[in-house]
Amino acid sequence: MDLSFILYLLAAVSVLLGIAGVVLPALPGIPLVFAGLLLAAWADGFAHVGWPTLLVLAVLTLLSLLVDVLATVVGAQRVGASRKALWGTFIGSIAGLFFMPLGLFLGPLLGALAGEYWHSRELGRSTRVGLATWLGILLGLALKVALLVSMLGLFAFGWFF
Repeated sequence: MDLSFILYLLAAVSVLLGIAGVVLPALPGIPLVFAGLLLAAWADGFAHVGWPTLLVLAVLTLLSLLVDVLATVVGAQRVGASRKALWGTFIGSIAGLFFMPLGLFLGPLLGALAGEYWHSRELGRSTRVGLATWLGILLGLALKVALLVSMLGLFAFGWFF
């Protein structure tokens, strides 16, 4: 088997895992996509996709990491979420993986709600915090999908044109 075939196969697996990771919180989605695209470019000897394109892809990857962190925290902080609510969001996200696909959406919401309720003992406030955190996660997901599509499109453009 040719080494370039193995590298392309590893690149494809990395990109596919990264695409899944955009939705699954346990996988570093966009960084895995970037690693796969970098590996594909390297396997080709950078003949189709060069360093300028890869630099833009790296910047988009860093931007996705920032979006990942800020979207949830900003959504939660806008309504004054406690640390327990943020921890609840994290734990709910992980627990939600075991109840796919619904758990992916309900886990963070219920986790934030439970964490805030534990902190404040106010159901109305806890519900607002849970919903705001959940909306932040959805906004972050939408932004990450947009970055993912942009990265794949930029790579394809560099490869074919």
